Amino acid sequence: MKLVRRIILATAFLSTCALAQPSPIAHADKPWWKGALFYEIYPRSFGDSNGDGVGDLKGITQHLDYLQQLGVDAIWITPMYPSPQVDFGYDISNYETVDPQYGTLADFDRLIAAAHQRHIRVLLDMVLNHTSDKHPWFIASAASRNNPKSDWYVWNDGVDAHAPGVTAFQQRYAHDGKVPPNNWESVFGGSAWQWVPARHQFYYHRFYVQQPDLNWRNPAVEKAMFASIRFWLDRGVDGFRLDAISTLFEDPKLHDDPQLPGTNGQGDPNLRSQYSDNLPEVHDVMRRLHAMLQSYPGDRVLIGETYTPNVAELEKWYGGRKQNELQLPMDTQPGFGDGATFSADWFRQSLQTSQQVTGEPLIVFDNHDNTRSIDRFGDGTHNVARAKVVAAVLLTARASALTYYGAPIGMATSTPARKEDVRDPLGITGWPKEKGRDGERTPMQWTPDFQAGFSSAQKTWLPVNGDHRTVNVQTEWKQPDSLLNWYRQLIALRKSEPALRDGAMQFLDTSNSKVLTFRRAGTEPVTVAINFTDTAQPFAADVASGRVSTLAATAPELVHATSVQGATLPPYGVWVFKVGGSGHPAQIK
Repeated sequence: MKLVRRIILATAFLSTCALAQPSPIAHADKPWWKGALFYEIYPRSFGDSNGDGVGDLKGITQHLDYLQQLGVDAIWITPMYPSPQVDFGYDISNYETVDPQYGTLADFDRLIAAAHQRHIRVLLDMVLNHTSDKHPWFIASAASRNNPKSDWYVWNDGVDAHAPGVTAFQQRYAHDGKVPPNNWESVFGGSAWQWVPARHQFYYHRFYVQQPDLNWRNPAVEKAMFASIRFWLDRGVDGFRLDAISTLFEDPKLHDDPQLPGTNGQGDPNLRSQYSDNLPEVHDVMRRLHAMLQSYPGDRVLIGETYTPNVAELEKWYGGRKQNELQLPMDTQPGFGDGATFSADWFRQSLQTSQQVTGEPLIVFDNHDNTRSIDRFGDGTHNVARAKVVAAVLLTARASALTYYGAPIGMATSTPARKEDVRDPLGITGWPKEKGRDGERTPMQWTPDFQAGFSSAQKTWLPVNGDHRTVNVQTEWKQPDSLLNWYRQLIALRKSEPALRDGAMQFLDTSNSKVLTFRRAGTEPVTVAINFTDTAQPFAADVASGRVSTLAATAPELVHATSVQGATLPPYGVWVFKVGGSGHPAQIK
């Protein structure tokens, strides 16, 4: 029966898809990034061109044809700058060149030229909050209290170790009779303050000890960082994803953060970052940065790593009605919000909320810091079927979309089983409660062959996932009903259907806890119906009567449906259709 169903589905798929790649569609009335699909690339893990086991820029260039055929509009490359690699690139020692293990500036120039030839924009990760402790700025700053860079970082004398109110947590980090000035913690565990004997002071590090925070209250820091951003804009970069952007400023009075119940993954007290995160001064910087990018042609874009608790906080990152800060702050609530679950109710509620911002929503379900969505939303049995559901939400909602390498083929999280195999500092310091982020950073799976076609090396920087023999681009490209081809079909629809590009989102049948249905408005509206259960569900939404034109569907009975009357959504079924109109399934190659 499975073979028969596979043949039926393949026949239905191929009969409705011409073998042609849609050409890029230009929309003069809006910037290119509105409705765009962004694809995050972790360069260490995407393609290894020289056989050293680590991905590089040439490896990205070699796979641009795949990205073009997939239909992405832009790639975001995580940090490729020189770095000691303590935090795998997020500890930067030089903002204006390329780490030799990834290649050269000439390699980058060739990459951006080749991408632009394929109508793919290129965004870089920009880490504004901190540098590496090996950056020349910090080396100079740490040397003394009276050098030109002395106040480029956040320094403090600390407090007397025996002063009233000093906690046991602070006492753990005593040096020369001094302890950290407050209870602020590093994301990677322990106090966020590190003692430097040469200055007889502590410096602040929100993240790893080798990642000292820059002092953004010093105008010279902003001037230097903006100059580095201009360096890349002048080379043709189309925008930036801003890492940990909410953390630029800290309370100058160094008030303790409020303590919450319990402990975190590192075993430290849970804190609410009231005084060490999301201070209002950061928005002044965003406005100035926005203005600088606006001075360049080509609609350069700013994406923000913005984990916000609600839409009101997210709205601030756009700059409110002035829209003069980030163009695309990430809406992480649908994918990573508290209570996120694989249910129609959750996705309806979170998507309804996403539509309340005055700017363009940017929805994300996968990135380099979180367990892959196929595992978070999977049940161990129907993971691929559920991944198709998540893809439908990502690619048919009214929003720009961000995906992550490997997500379109269903790459799974491969968490190390032993501490000695962990590479991520978060896992090294937090094991076993916190196992780190290696699992979502394993090499891209291109083929069923040796090292998944990622590298010719006997050993890669992280091991290739053993499921690469079936989960890989080469294999799935040939399977009409694969997750990869489902992504391709939906991405093509985003480009070909005006309602999916621009139409408002209208939610239907809103009391249905099993099926999510919404309409994208337009001259020819598109309806999307998604069954979130493992049992068949009737289509119950109130839509206009008339002949149905199916644009995409996960089951042959939906592909051939001509009416909504009596229609049934199979388990985890997705149905994208028009009533009347001239709709046809998207053409993919």
